[in-house]
Amino acid sequence: MAEVAENYFWMERKMRRARFAICLVVVFMMAVVNVVSAETIHGINIDFVNIGNAGNAADTTAYGVYGAVGYNYRIGKYEITNAEWNGFAATAAYWTGAQQPTNNVSWYETLQFCNYLTSGDKSKGAYQFSGNNANPGNFLGINRDAAISTYGIIYVIPTEDEWYKAAYFKSDGSGYTLFANGTNVAPSTSETRYNQSYPYDGPWNVGMGTMEQNGTFDMMGNVFEFTETLIGDPYRRLRGGAYFVSASSLLASTDYVNIRPDSVDDYVGFRVASIPEPATLLLLGLGGMILRLRRSKLN
Repeated sequence: MAEVAENYFWMERKMRRARFAICLVVVFMMAVVNVVSAETIHGINIDFVNIGNAGNAADTTAYGVYGAVGYNYRIGKYEITNAEWNGFAATAAYWTGAQQPTNNVSWYETLQFCNYLTSGDKSKGAYQFSGNNANPGNFLGINRDAAISTYGIIYVIPTEDEWYKAAYFKSDGSGYTLFANGTNVAPSTSETRYNQSYPYDGPWNVGMGTMEQNGTFDMMGNVFEFTETLIGDPYRRLRGGAYFVSASSLLASTDYVNIRPDSVDDYVGFRVASIPEPATLLLLGLGGMILRLRRSKLN
C-alpha cells in the first residue's frame, strides 16, 4: 500500500506540473495574439502575423466561395523583398530596390524558396521536386502533411483561402470586408500602391502604406501575389492587385487573375505562410504529454 501511495504521489505531482505548463502556454498565447513574430530562417529575416479563428466559415458574398481555413497559421507581414530573395538566390528583378517586393520570379521558384526555408534544400519541403538543392529538377506535386510530419513547421505559398482570409476576414472573427483595410470603402493611394498612370513608377518599398486589418501590408496593390491554388491546369491564382490597377481589382470579389507557373512579370511577387502556427504546435506537444501521463497513471 505504501508503494502504491508513493506512486500516486509522484504521478499527481507530474500531472500538476503539466497543468501548470499548459496554463503558462495559454497565458503566452493570449499575450501574443495579433503580435508580429520575426524569424531568421537560414539567414533570411521574415516578419509574420498570426491568423487565428480556425474553422471560420467561407465568404459567400463575393464572386465565389473563399476564406474558410480549418487551422491557425501565420502569413508574412510584408511581401518578400529583393533583399530577402537575395539571401536565397541572385535576383533578376525589374524593380531592384532592396526593400522593393521581389518580382520577375516564377511560381516554381517561389516554391523552391519556401522549401529552402523549410529544410535548407530547394527540392525538399511541402513542394516535391525530382532533383536536389543544386538542381531541383521538375515539379512533382504538393504534400503539406508529409512535410509537417518531417519538419514540424513548414513554409508555403498561401492557398487562395489562406490568402483571402488574411486579407478580408476581420480579426475579431465577425465576418468579411470588401477591402483588406477592414472596411467596404476603397483605400486612398496614400494607404496602398495602386492606380498609377503610365509611365509607371512601380511598387513602393514594403510597409510604406497603412497597416491592414490583420497586421499585413500591401495585400491591396503594390504587386500581385502568387497563391498555391490551381485554377485550370497549369494556371495558378494571383491575388491582391498591383501598382497600376484600379480600385475594383483590390476587391475581395476579384478572382480572375491567373498565371502560368513558369511565367515571370515585373508586377508579380509573393509572400509566404507558415503552418502550423507555433503556439498550436506547442499545445499539441503538451496534449501528447498529458495523455502519456494519464495512461501511466491508469497503468
